[in-house]
Amino acid sequence: MSFATAALKDVTFFPFWLDNDAAPDVTPQHIGHTSADLLIVGGGFTGLWAAIQAKEADPDRDVMLIEAGKVAYGASGRPGGVVSTSIMHGLHNAERLFPKDIAELERLGQENMRGFLDTLDRHQIDAHNTWGGELTVAIGDGALPDVQAEHDLHRKYGHTVELLDKAAVQAQVNSPIFSGGCWSKDLSGTVHPALLAWGLKRAALSLGVRLHELTPMEQIDRDNGVLRVTTHDGTIKARKIMLGTNAFAAGDKRIKKRVAGIRDRIIATEPLSDEQLERIGWTNRQGIYDTRTQLNYMRMTRDNRITFGGRLTYYYDGTNNTDPAGERVVDPYLRLAEAFNRTFPQLDDVKFTHAWSGPIALTTRMAVHFQDYMDGDMVWVGGYSGFGISTSRFGARVALAKLDGVDLPELKMDFATSMPNTILPEPFRWIGSKVTLYALDTADEKGGWRHGWLKLVQAMGFPLS
Repeated sequence: MSFATAALKDVTFFPFWLDNDAAPDVTPQHIGHTSADLLIVGGGFTGLWAAIQAKEADPDRDVMLIEAGKVAYGASGRPGGVVSTSIMHGLHNAERLFPKDIAELERLGQENMRGFLDTLDRHQIDAHNTWGGELTVAIGDGALPDVQAEHDLHRKYGHTVELLDKAAVQAQVNSPIFSGGCWSKDLSGTVHPALLAWGLKRAALSLGVRLHELTPMEQIDRDNGVLRVTTHDGTIKARKIMLGTNAFAAGDKRIKKRVAGIRDRIIATEPLSDEQLERIGWTNRQGIYDTRTQLNYMRMTRDNRITFGGRLTYYYDGTNNTDPAGERVVDPYLRLAEAFNRTFPQLDDVKFTHAWSGPIALTTRMAVHFQDYMDGDMVWVGGYSGFGISTSRFGARVALAKLDGVDLPELKMDFATSMPNTILPEPFRWIGSKVTLYALDTADEKGGWRHGWLKLVQAMGFPLS
């Protein structure tokens, strides 16, 4: 029996983060008819950050938040949990998209993380925060120029960053495939996503936000100039509406034209023993990304598990299904477990307890954007394409300003006044995704036509990293 098959033998197909006794009680669904100054649709990070910021800015504002399922049970309860100052999916992506604004975007990103930390402190949210930084690692000597470029770009914009050779990176994290690294140390690290979301939920309730779970939005229209949302069991009239639905693409069909619900897979080990921890080091507990075409990312949890992610997939027009049946079997996670074994062969006695996947709102921008509806009285915000835990706070802040007509300087910047390119409709989207994901899976090993295809996809606007 292979390592992957044995290690996944008794796995639970459910996010490790959500499998937690600390889960709060579910708030009652909305029943009947009501009104609000601001209605937020979506109980993930974007919606929660928006509700908190709206109430802290104006305690008298009547803010209501509805969530179709349970808070954090969509994308927000399923990520790897690495947070950073990046608000445009990394420095290279920001430079690619908005070169004239990158210095200001970096300042805003650092300001955003300080606000993030301040909220956790003021509301006493213990999200298992660990501020060991981010570590980008090279897989093989051929990738060393990539981490050198990452280091140089971070230095250029004032980050505290260290370039690591093979000996230095393996002193940080003992993996035989790591040949170098770039360690960015400021305002970045890891959090427990579900504990963060549940802490934000508690904070929102304490501020007076009316929060209703199990309340799916079914329709939006106007009633005598006021927006009216129909839910399963009632209606809500609101002056302003923010859609924080991200990959689930609720609302106008225009969202789906620019957003694809790609799924990312993660596995979590059992807690490592002290002896197993000694085999890998990792005492600084950085969040780690590698440089491969089909990258892997990993981090340590407070109870000494390793979560290990990667291996993208796409289901035909499947953005609204949190748990497709195809993700609740062992086969999709075998290659991910094999990648774990290549990364940490010294942990050949470890077992995986949890395996899950989650939706990423992929766009050609791979960064947040905004869409207006109902003559500007409703705004959708999302498209983080990963990096959403901390970026969602920034996106929610800018979306609130946009919704309320606030003269915020950020609203004049290119990221707020432009949109990502449209994506091919089905079935071409599904066909293209399958070819692209296969090429990503095999390009580093087999090359050939795959590199040409990936260059074509990049030329269409997707940076694929």
